[in-house]
Amino acid sequence: MALSLDGLVSGLKTTELIKALMDVHSIPKNLLKSKIADKGVVISNLQSLNASLQDLALKAKSASVPGAMAQFTATSSANTVTVTAGADATAGSIDIVVDSVAQRHSIVSAPHAAWPDTPPVITLQNSKGERVEVTAASTSMQDVAQAINRAGFGVTAAAVRAGSDADGAPLYRLQLNAAEAGAAGSFSVLRGDIASVEAGTAADILADPNAATVSTGTDARVRLWAGTAAEQVVTSANGTFTNLLPGVDVTVSAASAQPVTVAVSTDVAEQAKAHEAFVTQIAKILSGIDKGSTATVPTGGGATTLGVFTGDSTVRSLRRSLADAVQHPVDGISPSTMGISIDRYGVLSFDEERFSAAVAADPAQVAAVFSGLAARVQDVADTYSDKYDGLLTARITGQQSEVDVLGDQVERWDVRLAQRKASLERTYAQLEVQLSRMQSQSSYLTSQLAALTPPQKGS
Repeated sequence: MALSLDGLVSGLKTTELIKALMDVHSIPKNLLKSKIADKGVVISNLQSLNASLQDLALKAKSASVPGAMAQFTATSSANTVTVTAGADATAGSIDIVVDSVAQRHSIVSAPHAAWPDTPPVITLQNSKGERVEVTAASTSMQDVAQAINRAGFGVTAAAVRAGSDADGAPLYRLQLNAAEAGAAGSFSVLRGDIASVEAGTAADILADPNAATVSTGTDARVRLWAGTAAEQVVTSANGTFTNLLPGVDVTVSAASAQPVTVAVSTDVAEQAKAHEAFVTQIAKILSGIDKGSTATVPTGGGATTLGVFTGDSTVRSLRRSLADAVQHPVDGISPSTMGISIDRYGVLSFDEERFSAAVAADPAQVAAVFSGLAARVQDVADTYSDKYDGLLTARITGQQSEVDVLGDQVERWDVRLAQRKASLERTYAQLEVQLSRMQSQSSYLTSQLAALTPPQKGS
């Protein structure tokens, strides 16, 4: 900590003088810090623009697949049949007869106070004939259920209270369920090890008259073109028929003797919304670039404020390339014919009415034009925002490098200014010391002169 002799002898406000001098010396450093702050704003805006472009590239990649932006409405004539249309669906309809729905295989054992066999060995067998042998820790019905669950054989078990026997001991039934619905989930439970099963001496627990099959594992079953020579049966283990029509999934929850009509139609309104959302995303980027490139001139005079992108050739080139990708014809067809246009002020807009009319007239052409437009947009977005060699990415990296260089210069200025301040403090401290010495010498000489002066007569 430096010793301050602020005005001790001279009466000067040396602290204020040093501060004033340091303020002058700090001007170059402050200019560098201002540059860093300005570039920080530029970098932040460039990063935001780059992130928007990267998101646009992903959306454009999806939209560039022909028909990817198509929207469909799926309907069913019965509430027990639900229909889901995917992006690759096509319009159409078909009648189906639901003969059965998917069921999970489930059985329940006879009631027991304890498992009747010692040791408690059980063999589980699935619909493929595969077997697994299970040995419980004890004859406790809970232990038997736990051993079955630990086997991981696609069967779950639980010991369910089922009253008491004549002696008052609690009785339990084993409730066993297939993990998956459908015929493939069917299973059997036999009392004994695998060897006894192979020998034919193991008894099925359903052989006990007090045991029961709760539900038999079956697949859902529907018939297409029922009653005709082309009748076809289709099954599903879980009740959902994937791609029953192209891109259309159908799920049944109840049997129906009467035909159920499943239909898929183009939803022009939703399709227009999807296309408008994509165009609006591009328009927002273009608008953001325009706003960031506009210089503000005060009405009452004063300095003009430049936009954050003003004079940036990379951003200007991006703006031009993105606008060209949207407005130029695709295979000789202008996007404006389907409601996508840029006015004389460079504002991109979407006309829903014109788009809907174009879809009604030729949906395939609209899909092809939009697919080509989206592919061009993706190419532009990737060219500028690629995280490795994108032009905008390189611009951000360059700006950040400049900031790093300026930061190094600021650090050197900090060292230089600290040294200069220390030098000034030493200089003024020495000045006070010298003045103090001179003052002491002056006082001494004054006293000596006073001693040499002879006294006046009459005094």
